[in-house]
Amino acid sequence: MNIVIKQLHKDFVGEVSGLDLSKPLSSDAVEQIEQGMDKFGVLIFHDQDITDDQQIAYTKNFGELELHIGSNVLKADERRLRIEFADVSNLDQSGEVLKRGDRRRMFNLGNRLWHSDSSFRVTPSKFSLLSCRSTPDTGGNTEFSFMPAVYDALDESTKKEIEGLITEHSLIYSRGQLGFSDFSEDEKKMFAPVRHSLVRANDFTGRKSIYLSAHIGTIIGWEMPEARDFIREMMEHATQRSFVYSHKWRVGDLVMWDNRQCMHRVRPIGDTGEKRDMRRTTVAGLGPTASQEGQKAA
Repeated sequence: MNIVIKQLHKDFVGEVSGLDLSKPLSSDAVEQIEQGMDKFGVLIFHDQDITDDQQIAYTKNFGELELHIGSNVLKADERRLRIEFADVSNLDQSGEVLKRGDRRRMFNLGNRLWHSDSSFRVTPSKFSLLSCRSTPDTGGNTEFSFMPAVYDALDESTKKEIEGLITEHSLIYSRGQLGFSDFSEDEKKMFAPVRHSLVRANDFTGRKSIYLSAHIGTIIGWEMPEARDFIREMMEHATQRSFVYSHKWRVGDLVMWDNRQCMHRVRPIGDTGEKRDMRRTTVAGLGPTASQEGQKAA
């Protein structure tokens, strides 16, 4: 099959045709997809009727799987999916819609904030791959922002200011924005803050981007109020509509995105009683973006 990628947004997002993701990929196909991710940041595959095993096999083409532990408040008996999957659905372990006051639902509301997957880990993720198994009639879109374009649009003085800055990320920070502070002592240890560079460069294209996320709580060496105000300003700049693509899901869609170059968020569901079954596999990154000790802001 010939792989064709059609650009959907002026800056990024490619719609891919010519691939059946339920079947093994050739090395040439894997290379084309990697190149497409470098260029477009987000790739969309329609009509992919895949099983969990097939999604895992496809994901492994691009690196080591990130197992989904240490990223949620799920208890051992509450897991609906295998450990290879992040369950970003609105369903409990029995497949029923989570009740409004369920602690897991309250925690997962943080996915409505602009973020980068796994930036709360010392080694953040490379790619996320989200498969739509069921979707509500209205709402539930996923929005993406392309951070190289966001960086390019900054004035030169701001680019100079942010070069070398180190930020601190934690799930406690992002959930705190929504008033969720009900963490056990074990969870506080599990979600201990990690450090990342605010400016990252694509290893292949060389393009710089801002590594933003709702998980950011401060900038190392800055006073907290000034740091949070500065990050808020960066977020407002990064999420202007001209930088954003909104994906309306249909069953069988698989969307993969580069967390090193994109932020994203999910939008509310129109009817909170409708099921949204979304299964995410994640490709682990190759290493930290910053030392965890002794870093100082530039």
